[in-house]
Amino acid sequence: MVIDERECRKETIAEVARQIMIAGRTAPKGKGIDLIEIVAVTGETIEALAEATRLASEQTGMKFFLRDAENIRQADAVILVGTRLQSLSLNCGYCGYPTCEKKNGHPAAPCALNMVDLGIAIGSMTAKAADLRVDNRVMFSAGKAAPSIGLLAGCHSIYAIPLSVSSKNPFFDRASTR
Repeated sequence: MVIDERECRKETIAEVARQIMIAGRTAPKGKGIDLIEIVAVTGETIEALAEATRLASEQTGMKFFLRDAENIRQADAVILVGTRLQSLSLNCGYCGYPTCEKKNGHPAAPCALNMVDLGIAIGSMTAKAADLRVDNRVMFSAGKAAPSIGLLAGCHSIYAIPLSVSSKNPFFDRASTR
């Protein structure tokens, strides 16, 4: 039997994405409360996400969204990771409010520990991608655009991690938008 890498790339990237998502799921969470949501998209959904990112550039005036939209189109898969918001009742003040009760009066303000958990999950996922030698980059832009096409509804802060298996990493040495 001969297995040609070029012929099995799509099924391989799907398996790699599953492993990367597991790394995000198993990352440590504050008080053991898991508010992280993770999905992977491929195929036509990548194109929809790229187009949503392009449209977000027009709506926000942020030119780097255009460059990132093209990078999303170059991806073999894109992982989206976000957090739901919930105070963890530690009254730590890291969110800027002295108590969780005061913070809860501002429901759009995230609990700082939710955001830390999201960062740890992203770090675990990108480390796993690196372990697997899959090119990746963390993108705010495509994550911000994701809810506009119904991805990770109910999450507060969403980031995209495009994945590429190619001879050259498309996510670095990118043209400047300045």
